[in-house]
Amino acid sequence: MLTYLKRLASAGLAYQAGDLLSKGAALFTLPLYTRYVTTTQYGYAEALLTAVILLSIVLRLGVGEAFIRFYYDDADTERRDRIAAAAVGLSLFTTTVAALAGVLLAPTLSKVMLGPHTTTLFEIAMLGIWAFTNLEIAYALLRADERKRAYMKASLADVSLTIPLMVYLVVFRHDEARGLLAGNYIASTLILLGLLWTERRRLIAGLRRRPGAPPLAVRKMLNFGLPTVPADASVYALQVADRWYLLDAYSKGAAGIYSIAAKLATVVFIFVRGFQYAWPPLAYSVEDDAVAARLYSMVTTYYVLATGIVVAGVTLFARWGVRILYHSYYTAYEAIPWLALGWSLYGLYLIFIVISGRARRTRRNLPAAFVGLAVNVLCLVLLVPPLGIAGAGIALVVAYAAMIVVIYLLTRDLFSVSFEWGRLARLVAVFGVVSVAGDLLLPTHGLVGFLLRGAAWCLIFPLLRGAGFFNATELARAGALVGSIIRRRAVP
Repeated sequence: MLTYLKRLASAGLAYQAGDLLSKGAALFTLPLYTRYVTTTQYGYAEALLTAVILLSIVLRLGVGEAFIRFYYDDADTERRDRIAAAAVGLSLFTTTVAALAGVLLAPTLSKVMLGPHTTTLFEIAMLGIWAFTNLEIAYALLRADERKRAYMKASLADVSLTIPLMVYLVVFRHDEARGLLAGNYIASTLILLGLLWTERRRLIAGLRRRPGAPPLAVRKMLNFGLPTVPADASVYALQVADRWYLLDAYSKGAAGIYSIAAKLATVVFIFVRGFQYAWPPLAYSVEDDAVAARLYSMVTTYYVLATGIVVAGVTLFARWGVRILYHSYYTAYEAIPWLALGWSLYGLYLIFIVISGRARRTRRNLPAAFVGLAVNVLCLVLLVPPLGIAGAGIALVVAYAAMIVVIYLLTRDLFSVSFEWGRLARLVAVFGVVSVAGDLLLPTHGLVGFLLRGAAWCLIFPLLRGAGFFNATELARAGALVGSIIRRRAVP
């Protein structure tokens, strides 16, 4: 079991590398971009970036999820090549048709969606739909084989190309929204073409039909993947509905502050994104159901432990992060803890998505997603007027909690997992006490306040041990790890 956990951790770290560089750079480059981009142009860019991701979910037809699931049916190389070729080929076909149609209709659609003089922006977004969608499928090929180093190199190369290209186009060419979009999607296109070239032999071999070779699994993949599309689109809509509501129904200024809060809580999102990419390949690769059930339970416990530590840190130190990076947006701290908690709950929801995928009953994802979206909208209407951006963050937390409850009830008869409810309760209790008490009772500024909150955060592990969370095996392994580190440092 420890081997599986090490695989999950190493893969998650590799898949986080690009996001870490990208989100870290965004914290410092955003003030630069906003200096050279008008608020209207920045709004255009953000709207199109969001639309590209949403449309990409639809155009993938659930093929990425289906590919990861069916890839582990057996270890036959030829069958796996056929599945990879089917996934890549189908994605290339749907996105090429959609992108060409979008370019042809760009003068009309851009005017309807964004306003006059935005045709070029819309055309760049069509390149984004093609590049972003197919790059996700290409990355899935690497994740299925757990080629962590190749994935990390590709994602880091993407970010390393994107940042200077965007700076050049926005700052030196004054392309405003065009520069923001083109910088993103030109870099992604180059990385995609490079990955397709490196995978060319495998994909070409997969398309060749030798006597006795299995057929392309297009229909089987669509039967699995299509039911996930409305659910995935609903979940993504859940992640952006709060910003749309704040912008249109509450306050444009609040929407901007909320966006800053989202950027500062992104450390949790990066962690969850790494888990999102690493978890399905590992979970589906375990053939024995009994072993898989134990693994799913253990991963759930450790996921809550890891994300709880991060969320508690974000809650305690949010004010300092806002003051250092975006002092004029200080009130963003009100939403940061809620956003961090909401995103951590999203990762927990992904564990149950894998359970339905293992049982190939993906239609059960849809009710949970719809419930979450409905709860989110209702809570936004009820909580934002009295609480502002904090209400939007709370709405996100409540929505994800509702999704988890529904998906658990819908999947518990598909695959039996004995979750460690007692240990999970201890985690929630300790993290809740440290986060809430620390934020309400300790100073909110100055060095003394920072140090006291740091001390409170460091109490998490002693409190967990005192509450009986750690078992003897875990304590022994932790002691052995610390001892080995000390011995290594003692060696001259």
